[in-house]
Amino acid sequence: MQEARPMTTAKDIMHPGARWIPAHETVDRAAQLMRELDVGALPIADADERLCGILTDRDIVVGCVAMGHDPSKVTAGEMAKGTPRWIDAGADVSAVLREMQGHQIRRLPVIENKRLVGMISEADLAQHLSEDQIAGWAERVYAESGTERLKNAGSMT
Repeated sequence: MQEARPMTTAKDIMHPGARWIPAHETVDRAAQLMRELDVGALPIADADERLCGILTDRDIVVGCVAMGHDPSKVTAGEMAKGTPRWIDAGADVSAVLREMQGHQIRRLPVIENKRLVGMISEADLAQHLSEDQIAGWAERVYAESGTERLKNAGSMT
């Protein structure tokens, strides 16, 4: 009789100690915090500490600086777009993969008791999942988003 292996959860594979950036903080402060924490993304919290988006280093460069906006005058909340995605700390790793693949996202905040407790990134997946799981995840997240980029690039001519 085989002993049942415990389920791997989001909390098991996440990077603990993630920090919010308040929506009212400026983008330049977000960039400074990213540098201090050595991260490429920060969850954005509203006044009630609810997730209202994620700000990435790429968002700052492409969506603010390259557009000619002053990062000391644009807030993190102004940069938040779309519906924020997150996962419960107790969710099975298969649910993590479905959420990330289904929404083509590379970083996923982990919430426990309505509080941010960590983030799951590509690096976390690579450390904790099998090569087959990583390959399937990458194929769905990158191949599909690459196809969309190609379609969009073709329409710019």
